[in-house]
Formats: sequence, C-alpha cells, structure tokens
Amino acid sequence: MFDSLTSKFGSAFSSLRSRGRIKASDIDEIVLEIKAALIDSDVALEVAEKFTQDIKARSLESLESVNKSINPSQGIFEIVNQELIGILGGSARRIRIAKKSPTVIMLTGLQGAGKTSLAGKLAFYLKSQGNTPVLVASDLQRPNAVTQLQQVGQAVGVPVFAPEPGNGVGDPVAVAKAGKKFAEDKFHNFVIVDTAGRLGVDAELMEQASKIRDVVNPDEILFVVDAMVGQDAVKTAQAFLTGVGFDAVVLTKLDGDARGGAALSIVSQTGKPIMFAATGEKPGDFDLFYPERMASRILGMGDVATLAEQAKAAFDPEVSKKLEEKFASGDEFTLVDFLGQLQAIKKMGSMSKMLGMLPGMNSGAMKKQLENFDESELVRTEAIVQSMTPQERSDVKVLNGSRRARIAKGSGRSVPEVNNLVDRFVGAQKMMKQMQKGGGMPAGMPAMPGMPAMPKMNKTQPPKKKSRSGNPAKRAQES
Repeated sequence: MFDSLTSKFGSAFSSLRSRGRIKASDIDEIVLEIKAALIDSDVALEVAEKFTQDIKARSLESLESVNKSINPSQGIFEIVNQELIGILGGSARRIRIAKKSPTVIMLTGLQGAGKTSLAGKLAFYLKSQGNTPVLVASDLQRPNAVTQLQQVGQAVGVPVFAPEPGNGVGDPVAVAKAGKKFAEDKFHNFVIVDTAGRLGVDAELMEQASKIRDVVNPDEILFVVDAMVGQDAVKTAQAFLTGVGFDAVVLTKLDGDARGGAALSIVSQTGKPIMFAATGEKPGDFDLFYPERMASRILGMGDVATLAEQAKAAFDPEVSKKLEEKFASGDEFTLVDFLGQLQAIKKMGSMSKMLGMLPGMNSGAMKKQLENFDESELVRTEAIVQSMTPQERSDVKVLNGSRRARIAKGSGRSVPEVNNLVDRFVGAQKMMKQMQKGGGMPAGMPAMPGMPAMPKMNKTQPPKKKSRSGNPAKRAQES
C-alpha cells in the first residue's frame, strides 16, 4: 500500500545523503519533498503540515549535533522515523480485558468496509491465543449478512450466535443482548458483535449502533475502516466518533494498492489509535498494528520483527531443534528436511509479502523481482518432492532417468523441471556442507525453487600455470 510513499521517502533521503554536511536549506528542501509525498498519498493537508513542521523544528534544533556525527543524514532520518511512529499512534494498543468475563467487542463501520470478514479474522486471532470467542450476528439488514457470518465462523472454527435469519427480519438490539447472555451461559470469554452498516452515515445507523452499545456495554468499540478509501475514511471516522463513539480503529485491505493516507491521518484526526490491521483475505492475515513496524516499512527499512514472529509461529520448535542438531553433527540435508521447511514456509503466507518485509526489498530491481515472483512455484515444488519415494527423498543420487520421468508424470510436471529442482537442491547441499565445515557461504549460491539465483561474485582467478616444454634444453631455459 505504501510503495509510492516509500519510494518518495527513499528518493528524498538519497539526495540528502549525498550532501555530507547538512544546511538549513537542505532541511527546507527535504521537508517540502516529504510534504508533497504525504499529500500525494492522500494524507490530510493539516496532518501533513503539522508532521513536516515538527520534523523541520526538530531537525533545525538538532542540526549542530547532527553535523558532528559521522553520518548527518542518519540523524535527520531518525527524526523522521520518530515523528512517523508518533503520527501512527506511538505504540501498539491491546484489547482491554473485562474484569468479569466475557469481554465484549462491538464492531462498527460503513457497509463495504469488511466488518463481517474482519469479525472472523478477529475471532481466529483470539482463538489462536487460547480464547473461546463467539460471534454474534446483529447485522440483520444487509442481504445474507447472517449467512456470511455463519460461513466465516465455520471457516475459522468459531461458533456463531444467530437466532434471526436477517434480510430485514429480527431486532438487532435484542440479538446483541441475547448474544452476550449466550456467551455468559456457555462460558465464552469473548463476544464479537457484528453490527449493520450503511452506504453512508445516517441517523438510523447511528441510533441502532447506539442502542446496541447501550445493551451490551462493550469493553471495546472498534471502528472498522477500509484503508483504500482515503480521506473519506477520516471523515466517516469522525462522524462515528461523534454519533456512537469508539475506542480504536481497525484497518482492512491494508494490502491494497491505494495510497494509504487514511492510516497516516486517522490517528491525528480522531485521537484514537489503530489497534489491528488486516493485510489479506486469509484468516491469519491479521495482527496487532505496530506503529514502529509500519514506520519502518514506510521508510524502506523492512519489518524483520513481524517476519520473525511469523516464522516462529510457522516452524515447529521440535522439528527446528532436530534440524539444528542434524546440521551441527554434519549429517546431510535431505529432501525430507527440505519438504518440512517448505511446508512451514507455506504456512507463513505469501512469499512476496514475507520477502517484502526485508530491508531494501521494496525498491529498484528487488521490487521488480518481488512483483514477478511466482507464488505457485512453491506448490509445484512440493508436488515434485511428494511424488518421490522415501528412499529418493533421502538420497537424490538414486534419481536416474527413469525415476525422474516417473516423478515428473506423478507430479504433473516436466522432466526438465524435476532436473532443475534436483540440480538446485544438490547445489544447496554442497553449500550447507561448506558452511558446516566453517567455509562460509559460497559465492553464486543456488537459489530456492521459485527464487532467482544469487549473482556470482567476481573472484580474482589465480594465474594459470604454463605448460612445460617437452624439450629438455628448452625446459631448462624456461626455468
């Protein structure tokens, strides 16, 4: 979402780094570039102005000390980073837990913001932490809203309280009240109330939301907003804040290609933090919103912390430990090990998204490689390995021509594809052997399937030895 903003920030700091000692005029110039980038990204004008004024004031105040450092531009960069974290909310905000169970969370927002899908993601998130949430279908107005919530609940394995069919039938306030009572009786420790939205803000919508709020007395009211809406999202948030009130914001569709101004404006304009962000369509594409991590992404520094958390969740600790022990003992890395790692990587979600969290991956040639990354390559690779026998996975040396033809047929791939996978894997085996012996990572290391090979480094070749003459007299003269 923030690709354009990241690119413009990168360009501004690139010009600043080339100047060495920084002058006040340099600060003025970069502040104007940042302001233009923010406005172009749909950030509210007043937010962009205050943000850049604060950066300018802090930069000028610190200019003398910044210029004494080895890298003056880094000092200005850190000021921008700190201000960006501040505008995004400062720190992650977690759910307030009720003193007496259940904790009630009410979702509000306009129709089309993705409330129902978000309800399922939130339920899945809470369930994965050992909680027992229940979804309450209080959106009885939108066609098939109740059915959709039931399908979402079934997909994430969370029960749905839906006594009314919806489609204009039933009292949403009574359903919300009964849903809370149901959770108390069945010992659910979280209640997520999905409420109706409208295509626009109106008095009927606000009245219904206010009545539901009053009967369930929620511990958290979360305003769900489509991050792709732009500045209209801020206006809608302000209207809901005045009409119903809310405690925090949830951003949906943060993986879209919009300019992302809503995320940078909404905290400043409403005074309410962003609590969660949905970054995809899958139930797991949802997490706490960390302002410092988002600032890091916008400034092109990646998000290694989130990547590490996803990896920790995806990789089985016992399997990882055994693999480490195997590596330390010098045992050979096999396709059995590779298949296990491949399946764990698939659990982490989109490879291009994961690689995009690494520093510097969202600019220049690397960005183009990410855009061209073939996600289905992992599936094809897994199919090839699973078409092998246990013996073949343990020892690739037995893979003769007939075996490779059988594997290709069984996986629905071609023989050259099987050969390519085996060749890359053998190269990876050699690399790991070299690392086990303490030789470090070799130049031109083979790539994982679906990834481009690492470029070979230029190495100074030792001079070739001249062949010696067969004539004894001439050989003596050469010596």
